[in-house]
Amino acid sequence: MSLSEPLRLKGVPGSPYTRKMLAYLRFRHIPYQLLIGDQSAALGLPEAKISLLPTFYLPDANGEIEAVVDSTPLIRRFEAEFSGRNALPENPALNFLNYLIEDYADEWLTKAMFHYRWYYDADIDMAGTVLPHWSNIQAPAEQLKQLKNFVSERQISRLYVVGSNDTTAPVIEASYKRFLSLLDALIEKQKFVLGSRPSSADFGIYAQLTQLAKFDPTPAGICLDITPRVYAWTDLIDDLSGQPVDEAGWLRVEEARSILSDLLQEIGRTYAPALLANAEALQAGQDQMTATIDGKPWEQPVFPYQAKCLQWINDEYQRLDASSREQVDGVLAGTGCDNILF
Repeated sequence: MSLSEPLRLKGVPGSPYTRKMLAYLRFRHIPYQLLIGDQSAALGLPEAKISLLPTFYLPDANGEIEAVVDSTPLIRRFEAEFSGRNALPENPALNFLNYLIEDYADEWLTKAMFHYRWYYDADIDMAGTVLPHWSNIQAPAEQLKQLKNFVSERQISRLYVVGSNDTTAPVIEASYKRFLSLLDALIEKQKFVLGSRPSSADFGIYAQLTQLAKFDPTPAGICLDITPRVYAWTDLIDDLSGQPVDEAGWLRVEEARSILSDLLQEIGRTYAPALLANAEALQAGQDQMTATIDGKPWEQPVFPYQAKCLQWINDEYQRLDASSREQVDGVLAGTGCDNILF
């Protein structure tokens, strides 16, 4: 079923996944309408099963409008539906690396985003104060104060879901600081993760940085202090509607290992062992996962969605032809990312 324009989506500025999709749509020149607060209900649009994620209202196989979430498959759907200025590389091996890095941004960097926002007092106060305004901009001050307490208490109580706790805090924070330095070095060489044109991996990384580098005071201060280039890069990715695109702008697979090895090693150092420990705990019927990540203890409740992420990564890997799989194996060998492929 073809999609009509403009695309309609519901989201908020404080959601990294909303920001990911908006930046992607702007780059692709896909018209959209952003609905805030109760605007979707006023239009009689259906409710999503997961209300905290940006929601697109798209036709199903029968032409009925349904609420659709999850940025990664949404981008793949839009890549198939709209031509020109694509954000996925045509080269299968490079496309797989893009998928892996995008998934790392969506599922590991978001741990740092959620951790910093609801772990430190200054960040809790900032988010608790501002977030309710976005959906209730005309609400009385007393109501907003009550919403601040409600939102803060609800989100702090959910820190455990992403694995943020006193045990894991040092791992999350060290990983965030390393990532900033790795990205800084990468974009000094080339403007985007996979060359001189943006991919969905860039939008995934940018999305988390809109909060980490630009909104929450503690991680934003860290970013501005150690990697002002990354701080500024986040602003640039926000609107790439004027960014020229050229097929020659993609990184050549032969260059991928030398250019991306440090970032891939960071993914293999942190996200890969977390994925494996989570999957093993789920398979064993356990409620908690424990692991050693970056030489330090990690513990959190099992996360069924991330078991799906591990499976989806491998689904993408298995779809590769033999030659492309060999190229991917060569890029990932020894990075730790190779441990999650089966």
